[in-house]
Amino acid sequence: MVDLSQYLPILIFIGVALALSSLFVFLPMGVARLTGTHNPDAEKLSEYECGFPAFEDPRSQFDVRFYLVAILFIIFDLEAAFLFPWAVSLDVTLWAGWIGMMVFLTILTVGFAYEWKKGALEWD
Repeated sequence: MVDLSQYLPILIFIGVALALSSLFVFLPMGVARLTGTHNPDAEKLSEYECGFPAFEDPRSQFDVRFYLVAILFIIFDLEAAFLFPWAVSLDVTLWAGWIGMMVFLTILTVGFAYEWKKGALEWD
């Protein structure tokens, strides 16, 4: 016969995790309903950060500028992710590492200048 008492701490852990996670999800919603802060109006339902109405045809096309800004964010996120390890290991890589990073930064700068020249950062 299998002794299942070894699994009791795991089951207790899962139970506590489920209880806490459901508490963190449903308690704020309940408090909002009881205190009256759940009061949707036209201003709350309007588009906020995305720039287009949220409740439209899902097959409508996005503006290309959203993609360009996302690509620009990814470019500078990658730059930040590569600069720190490069700076830490510069004493090991010496001139080869320095030249490699300068080529990388030059390519990123050319891409940024191209997006700027094309007007990707201008909003109407």
